[in-house]
Amino acid sequence: MAEHPAYPVGLRLSGRRVVVLGAGQVAQRRLPALIAAGADIVLVSPEATPSVEAMADAGEITWHRRRYADGDLADAWYALIATSDPDANTAASAEAERLRVWCVRSDDADRATAWTPATGTSEGVTIAVLTTDARGRDPRHTAAVRDAVVEGLRDGTLVAPHHRTRAPGVALVGGGPGDPDLITVRGRRLLAEADVVIADRLGPRDLLAELPPHVEVIDAAKIPYGRYMAQEAINNALIEHAKQGKSVVRLKGGDPFVFGRGMEEVQALAEAGIPCTVVPGISSSISVPGAAGIPVTHRGVAHEFTVVSGHVAPDDARSLVDWPSLAKLTGTLVILMGVDKIGKIAETLVAHGKSPKTPVALVQEGTTAAQRRVDATLATVAETVRTEDVKPPAVIVIGAVVTEGPDRAV
Repeated sequence: MAEHPAYPVGLRLSGRRVVVLGAGQVAQRRLPALIAAGADIVLVSPEATPSVEAMADAGEITWHRRRYADGDLADAWYALIATSDPDANTAASAEAERLRVWCVRSDDADRATAWTPATGTSEGVTIAVLTTDARGRDPRHTAAVRDAVVEGLRDGTLVAPHHRTRAPGVALVGGGPGDPDLITVRGRRLLAEADVVIADRLGPRDLLAELPPHVEVIDAAKIPYGRYMAQEAINNALIEHAKQGKSVVRLKGGDPFVFGRGMEEVQALAEAGIPCTVVPGISSSISVPGAAGIPVTHRGVAHEFTVVSGHVAPDDARSLVDWPSLAKLTGTLVILMGVDKIGKIAETLVAHGKSPKTPVALVQEGTTAAQRRVDATLATVAETVRTEDVKPPAVIVIGAVVTEGPDRAV
């Protein structure tokens, strides 16, 4: 029987049940796009990577912590089968066939009823590339075509670039505050050339969905109060893969050198003789307030801004921050990683002279579709965080600039 090309189509999955079997690397890469599409996602897997677990904890997906069972695909519109059990994958694929549920299989594309294209976005346009012949499917080729179209749209030429030569070594890439469009052009290009990507949870996770299947993604998620990959293990992973002659990208959120421990990684690579390219990223300390309509400086209001890590409380002996001096400044104070310490921080600032009426804004999940802003004052912020259930990651802005947004001007 002659092989026919796949029929391309865009699925509108908003509010519709999607079942994902398995919660490993494949699911970690595909789930963000399904979440962004508004799907009602049911995940079935006894275990999950830290990043997938974080999605469940945040309520973005419903996680059943067990193995696949017949009937799990009932009422589903779409299914992603990505378990490590070939028998379970075969059984689930058969169930999808019986129920006429479009089904992607990570272990055997030829037995799937749907394929995941290489996708990319540019200014509201989604590019999806599929090969026409299943026997000659080449993920690298489809990814290259996708990249050419996306880059052509971005620079207005639609001319495919020459094939890039991947160089061994490590690129320390700042991914920006969360929106995948806010990574630098250089960072995106290096990501497209990578053999291995070691990614943080706070990096722009949607970019992982654009990587071709041959790219190894290592989860270095540092989840607050949950599992984490020790910094030494991250350093060792960077060195190990680079010594194997691979092109490695360390994808970090924001900028690598703004509370990102990037210099520790650069130093470890230098000691091992591994070349490292540092690609600065847009720091959440200024981009997230801006996305929420808050200027960190404003004429006649604030002539300086100070960025502080709030992961250590003011009364902790490990704190390196001079909080009494900060309380005397008249400019803007931006606090990262301080949601759970904001009560003690506010109390300390007021105790050293800051007015309890000083405006405060907390911007959660800044620049992403889940962004929300919560306003308070130093006197009320601790209670506001509790009542509004503000969760990290959130950027905290303290100062008069909080009330200077265009929709707050008098």
